[in-house]
Amino acid sequence: MTHTISDRRLTVERIHEIIRNGEKLELGKDAQDSIIKCRRYLDTKMEDIDHPVYGVTTGFGSLCNITVPAEDLSRLQHNLVMSHACGTGEKVRPEIVRLMLLLKIQSLSYGHSGVQLITVQRLVDMFNNDVLPVVYQQGSLGASGDLAPLAHLCLPLIGLGEVEYGGQVCQVAQLWEKLGWEPVKLQSKEGLALLNGTQFMSAHAVWSLIQAERLSGWADKIGAMSLDAYDGRIEPFCPQVHLVRPHQGQIETAARFRELLEGSEIIKQKKSHVQDPYSFRCIPQVHGASKDTIRYVKSVIETEINSATDNPTVFPDEDLIVSAGNFHGQPIALPIDMLTLALSELANISERRIYKLIAGQRGLPAFLVAKPGLNSGFMIPQYTAASIVSQSKGLCMPASADSIPSSQGQEDHVSMGANAATKLVRVVENTERVLAIELFNAAQALEFRRPLRSSWAIEKIFAGFRKVVPFIEDDTYMHPHIEAAVRFIQ
Repeated sequence: MTHTISDRRLTVERIHEIIRNGEKLELGKDAQDSIIKCRRYLDTKMEDIDHPVYGVTTGFGSLCNITVPAEDLSRLQHNLVMSHACGTGEKVRPEIVRLMLLLKIQSLSYGHSGVQLITVQRLVDMFNNDVLPVVYQQGSLGASGDLAPLAHLCLPLIGLGEVEYGGQVCQVAQLWEKLGWEPVKLQSKEGLALLNGTQFMSAHAVWSLIQAERLSGWADKIGAMSLDAYDGRIEPFCPQVHLVRPHQGQIETAARFRELLEGSEIIKQKKSHVQDPYSFRCIPQVHGASKDTIRYVKSVIETEINSATDNPTVFPDEDLIVSAGNFHGQPIALPIDMLTLALSELANISERRIYKLIAGQRGLPAFLVAKPGLNSGFMIPQYTAASIVSQSKGLCMPASADSIPSSQGQEDHVSMGANAATKLVRVVENTERVLAIELFNAAQALEFRRPLRSSWAIEKIFAGFRKVVPFIEDDTYMHPHIEAAVRFIQ
């Protein structure tokens, strides 16, 4: 299968399909024509330009007032990519690097960046051949573009750096020789077009949104199992309650719980308690708020990934080359921080439900084992969940609240969106683990309600889960079961 790069709007769902199905990329004719047209315009403009143009005939950042001779413009761009590859820390996971390549190709395809066609085509070749540059998590300020990580992404174009290929890390020069590829000789502005942009932030956000929608769905399913296992009440999920406070996510969550618990013998039985704790009773409001946040963040990110985000921006039809700020990450840094909080809250309320399930209430044994005391049972999985949730709370400090000036004060306000993006990925992973621990607990608790049965939907999840994680009769080595639970919801 092949996906054609064009001006057709990319969605998070479409990107997920491309990655999941292993689709190849090709540049559509309109995209090729736009790239070629913009490059020709820039080359022609260079012949009679009578004033300095940032990044085209000048240095970068605070060096913008230094004009570079025409014969050195190619070397200027080569030096830019090479010198800006200052990333450090952990490597970016390969699936996010693939997204970076896709999003950089898309952004350059609009014909406002001035790159050569061969430059974009080589990025396409790298994507199609699973040649994934080694990119590091630390180094971007989230303004001026994701300079350091995008430098690492694009170093292979000029024959430098390292890539992952065939499951191994290798030097680009050696692989290019093997593949018969020649390094690209960058022309004026190209290095800046490659490094300016928000594709590091955006790729992390797209990956996280894909996971967020999956985890939001699991939070509902696992929460419904916990509600039934806790002998909770269905009344807080009735539609009338939510129609008088009609937040979309809240309405959707309540409807989903009614659907998931339809036909449950446990939910229908007479209750001796008047109401449930907030972690059960307020699920529509809490899960719903996260749903609404995911929806909002997705709309912002989809605008970003369908945009030209380098600088200067070239407009051939209007005979304009404008140095502006489309590389600034603020429009997505704030929403990325919001998504981090929304996912952290799914884990936060999940851990509270875990705690209630092991508390020895409503006919459930303490720590969900038949012989507590002799057995610690599910005591420590709750500790683990609490530890993870606490870490995520710390990671919810908004990175976008900070700014540190750089480049001798020329770049005096930055978004720190790249730090927001890498924190977000960590919180995604944390939330997944906490939900897995809740499922581990909920399935155990449900067995103490027998012979009563939950709904068809919940029992189906339960039966699938029991194929990989058993009922815990006596104390055992719990780590493998938690990891199996994580794999199950993955």
